[in-house]
Amino acid sequence: MTHLLEVGNLSLRFGGIVALDDVSFSVAPRELLAVVGPNGAGKTSLLNCVTGAYHASAGRIVFDGGEITRDPAYTAAKRGIARTFQHNELFPQLTVLENLLLGRQAFLDYGLLSAGLFFGRCRGWELAQREKVEAIVDFFELEPFRRQVVGDLPYGVQKRIGLARAFAAEPRLVLLDEPSAGLNRQEKEDLARYLLRIRHELAPAMIWIEHDMQLVRDLADRVLVLHYGKQLASGPPEQVLSDPMVIQAYIGASDSLA
Repeated sequence: MTHLLEVGNLSLRFGGIVALDDVSFSVAPRELLAVVGPNGAGKTSLLNCVTGAYHASAGRIVFDGGEITRDPAYTAAKRGIARTFQHNELFPQLTVLENLLLGRQAFLDYGLLSAGLFFGRCRGWELAQREKVEAIVDFFELEPFRRQVVGDLPYGVQKRIGLARAFAAEPRLVLLDEPSAGLNRQEKEDLARYLLRIRHELAPAMIWIEHDMQLVRDLADRVLVLHYGKQLASGPPEQVLSDPMVIQAYIGASDSLA
């Protein structure tokens, strides 16, 4: 099987703290890999290493055949890697459309003079990006909110905007950091519907950090379990989530594998 992303023997240390310890996995094109584990397991640190926000202490990360282990974070979007954040990280003073347009900045293709006068290449680029963003607005059903300031919108809608902004960049790999956190059951069902539609129509590979095990069982192709930075198990959801070691790792946590 051809792999879009390959992570080999990845370790991350902050002084004496080991956030990741010899983690290895791969992601195929169009695959949805769920990463689960108790709080503090190293899940978000793993995403930060893939995007270049953190540089691994050891190991190797290969994306689409090229090594990106030490690449700076600003190159991720141009390579085709996007992510969402657990706490949204939107610009609350900007409108929904303006936030989504920021997701297109990796495709910027004009100079300062053209931008200042808004003519030529700048004008053409702006019009093209607005068409792309309007398609994303339709896809994520954000039409009623498109010109509203993000900070005035409900939390569940803001989470959807964060998801939409990631896909505005037309990524081949999307890293989802707890997209269901803080959502009620209806909003989680909507999220599941969007993920299914994304897989069918947009077809990216996705790495998905998630605590709702029912969502993981229903949607993931494979599951990777982290525990105190170590790789505890990986494989199909039913196999992994019924593993006694995985269940033991969750005992005493608020998360349920039922």
